Amino acid sequence: MRIPHAKVKIPPVHRDAEGTMKADLRRLTRNIVEAFHPQRIILFGSRANGRARPDSDVDILVIMESRKPAARRAADIYRKLGWRRFPLDVIVFTPREIARKMRGFDPFLEDIMKNGRVLYEAG
Repeated sequence: MRIPHAKVKIPPVHRDAEGTMKADLRRLTRNIVEAFHPQRIILFGSRANGRARPDSDVDILVIMESRKPAARRAADIYRKLGWRRFPLDVIVFTPREIARKMRGFDPFLEDIMKNGRVLYEAG
């Protein structure tokens, strides 16, 4: 299934696992987009900043509309993705939650927004 107006960008990753990880990130991004229609998916942490080791996890922030509690949103994504060959941490916020957190002082989120790599952005 093609997603119209989708921009998918895969950042460089650890050299010896580059091809496999790029394919895994594309598949992960595609599966989340098809099932949940997020506004944005951002890779952060060591995979985004080029300091990943072969055993590093994948950290993603998913920004999407939802009325469910944050933990339930992440659980739904984990369930949809099923088994993966790498550890994955998913954080899910609504656009309203992002705006509220950015108005306050949330250094963790500010770092993600400043240094994270956008894997997907709705067009």
